Amino acid sequence: MSSLARPSLDIGLSVRRRLAGFLRTLRDSGFTLGLAESRDALAILAMNGLDRPHLVKGALRALLCGRRSDQDRFDEIFEAFWLGRGVKTRFRTSSAQAGSMQGKAQTLVGASQPGLALAVDRQAQEIVAEAAAARREGASRQHALATTDFRKLADPRSILDAHALAERLAKAMRARLLRRDRAARHGQRLDLRRTIRASLQTGGMPFDLVRLRRRHVPLRLVVLLDASGSMDLYTATFVRFVHGVLDHFLEAEAFLFHSRLVHVSDALRERDAGRALDRLGLMAEGVGGGTRIGECLSTFNRWHAARVIHSRTCVMILSDGYDAGPPELLAREMTGLRRRCKRIVWLNPLLGWDGYEPTARGMAAALPYVDLFAAAHTLESLAALEPYLARL
Repeated sequence: MSSLARPSLDIGLSVRRRLAGFLRTLRDSGFTLGLAESRDALAILAMNGLDRPHLVKGALRALLCGRRSDQDRFDEIFEAFWLGRGVKTRFRTSSAQAGSMQGKAQTLVGASQPGLALAVDRQAQEIVAEAAAARREGASRQHALATTDFRKLADPRSILDAHALAERLAKAMRARLLRRDRAARHGQRLDLRRTIRASLQTGGMPFDLVRLRRRHVPLRLVVLLDASGSMDLYTATFVRFVHGVLDHFLEAEAFLFHSRLVHVSDALRERDAGRALDRLGLMAEGVGGGTRIGECLSTFNRWHAARVIHSRTCVMILSDGYDAGPPELLAREMTGLRRRCKRIVWLNPLLGWDGYEPTARGMAAALPYVDLFAAAHTLESLAALEPYLARL
């Protein structure tokens, strides 16, 4: 294989670009490829005797597939990229033109070398360009949704996309928080980073292995969601976010409050978000009315707190702080709640507004007992909560 190690044949700039695009497509699909694989793939295309596409495909498959899962996907990606097969109809201009192009792609063309087996297929180039543009557009749209205030989402499609993003964000946060480990002498897994750091004191020899084990008491999250009329523009997205947190997460509880408190954990643990919202609507009669935060906290402290709160519980309140009840009651109940839990996080969507000050009587009464007071008007602000929770 000395010819593979030092490819000397020039196969043409257009084919080099096509090969680079193909390797980039494989990397985007999860293949692990480096400079060595790129160099050897270039040598394969420059070899004489590979005069059929299936021979080139077999050679590249053997070189570029390091796992069984890669082999299962390689043929499909190869034929779509180089031969235009298996491509969705929306990428084609017409069936006649597509058939003509596919036939042309299957013709053996020596672009600049007689042994070259692949055609530079214009249709495949358009497919790759359109797919890349779609990825860029999708990423740009997701970024725009993540930074847009929920109250400014008017387009039904944008609202649905924001709901889906909120749920995916919550699930990603939940998964990362559940994976938190701590160092231990007799753990189940090796902490490679800490082991290497410790080995610096012994000249790089890892005499002391640092291991990891699960925390005995995981972080418990208790969410109290304001569903009053003043929160209408935010409640739907918050519900999706809470649904993502509670889905198959045993160490979390959720309550809805407005003029009364409702325990909604069971409803939000429905795997299907639509069914969860239907059950929630049946349970939470009176949603969209006034807010009596102090009275609802009193109900929570009296009937639920002892059951759902332990020493590593973070209570998260999502509310604008507008309370129709006396602020003295809210302050007293916040005092009792503060004594029970590890942290109180208050997420206020109004905090993201220009010029907002927490001067409402309810918000001002609760603020002295809050450990973290943060905005919650965008998906980006909700995502910023994860580093804080990870440190608890």
